[in-house]
Amino acid sequence: MLGMFGVRACSGMLGFRTVTHVRTLQSFPGITVAQIDEEVAKLLELKARLGGDDGKHQFVLKTAKGTRDYSPKQMAIREKVFNIIINCFKRHGAETIDTPVFELKETLTGKYGEDSKLIYDLKDQGGELLSLRYDLTVPFARYLAMHKITNIKRYHIAKVYRRDNPAMTRGRYREFYQCDFDIAGQYDAMIPDAECLKIVHEILSELDLGDFYIKVNDRRILDGMFAVCGVPDDKFRTICSTVDKLDKVPWEDVKKEMVNEKGLSEEAADQIGAYVSMQGGTDLAERLLQDHKLSQSKQACAGLSDIKLLFSYLQLFQVTDKVVFDLSLARGLDYYTGVIYEAVLTQAGVAPVTSEAQNGPMAEESVSVGSVAGGGRYDGLVGMFDPKGRKVPCVGVSIGIERIFSIMEQKAVASAQKVRTTEVQVMVASAQKNLLEERLKLVTELWNAGIKAEVMHKKNPKLLSQLQHCEESGIPLVAILGEQELKDGVVKLRVVATREEVDISRADLIGEIRRRT
Repeated sequence: MLGMFGVRACSGMLGFRTVTHVRTLQSFPGITVAQIDEEVAKLLELKARLGGDDGKHQFVLKTAKGTRDYSPKQMAIREKVFNIIINCFKRHGAETIDTPVFELKETLTGKYGEDSKLIYDLKDQGGELLSLRYDLTVPFARYLAMHKITNIKRYHIAKVYRRDNPAMTRGRYREFYQCDFDIAGQYDAMIPDAECLKIVHEILSELDLGDFYIKVNDRRILDGMFAVCGVPDDKFRTICSTVDKLDKVPWEDVKKEMVNEKGLSEEAADQIGAYVSMQGGTDLAERLLQDHKLSQSKQACAGLSDIKLLFSYLQLFQVTDKVVFDLSLARGLDYYTGVIYEAVLTQAGVAPVTSEAQNGPMAEESVSVGSVAGGGRYDGLVGMFDPKGRKVPCVGVSIGIERIFSIMEQKAVASAQKVRTTEVQVMVASAQKNLLEERLKLVTELWNAGIKAEVMHKKNPKLLSQLQHCEESGIPLVAILGEQELKDGVVKLRVVATREEVDISRADLIGEIRRRT
């Protein structure tokens, strides 16, 4: 136990070590600002527990674990990403909804398999047991059942919450945005499913994050595979959750969990291992339909037939070059009933071959950066909420927006590109003193005409400081007023990048600004 002197000494040393630690971290090549911030937060938290320099407990200004603040530059990047995604959703005819950030606890319970332990429960507030939403899919299903909606194409962008171990440098948080697109209604097989995959392809292509591929599978194929491999019915979901870890850990570890923790026989695990190593395209689906074991399962055959149909539509949508049929894809959530898919970014410039079945993990073909989108078909979820159990078939996709933000931020830093944080088109400036009223009159004219304009909040600002503000903020034009300009009824319009100046009549100014911006 440290005495008071020990606490003070330790606290003082921590202040010194924090600075030293930061300098040491900064010297490492490739270390990010987010990683340094994370290390500093840990040291400050330790210092707070030990007490400040005077031995008293000190309040540390920090964000909660697994959350972060966003600077104007980071928000500008976010807005750009959101705009690309929303434009894509609207291009495909989607409308938007919103739901409460918290739901009744029973609404969320039993929908997420082993991930249910990650749900944030709230304290009892007046008789209702509540939880923060874990995703946007279950609230959507509740919304459909509650409002008796049987047909909708919707998107929803909002924050969700998971009591997870955050890995903030990899875009994993406890509070984060999800961007969901879903199609609900009775339609012919695989047409809406194919459109969801087309949407993923469009968004990732337009964001230009790097090379990617989209893995597809079907829950019915997985369940049929588990059945013919000898997995007991009551272990289907738990074994499925274990298979879902194959993108993070090697097969040996997955097999060990199946056998040692889940109680599966080694023989059954080996049979599953032979299947989940397969990757390919339509030809693999055809081969598996002839497989002497898997063809014994009716549901597996139904899933394989739908995979073939899906690929025929994807061919028409011109996206098959990025799609691979992968039997290792499981997606651990309980509510999926049919086709499932996941988009993965790769560091290498080559995605895996999809025309032939591949043996061995895809990681040997290309280095995986991580999943950036996922989804699938969930035909039974709405029926869980409907009093009469009426089902509304649904299929959807969720874009992993936080990981995309992390990649976009890293790209912006690496390219040293200047990120504009405002959309101001013109700065109203004055070249002489005592022209505040004239500046305010002109900026009002511009605002009333819908021009994005700014004026410095000083009576007599120096022209140089006004021009410097434009250069720093990326404002392209300056409308300069002086006594001579006022007499002549003109405004001097300056192009910040080239420093070119031209006199424009007051009547033509708005049109000229629009033309130039």
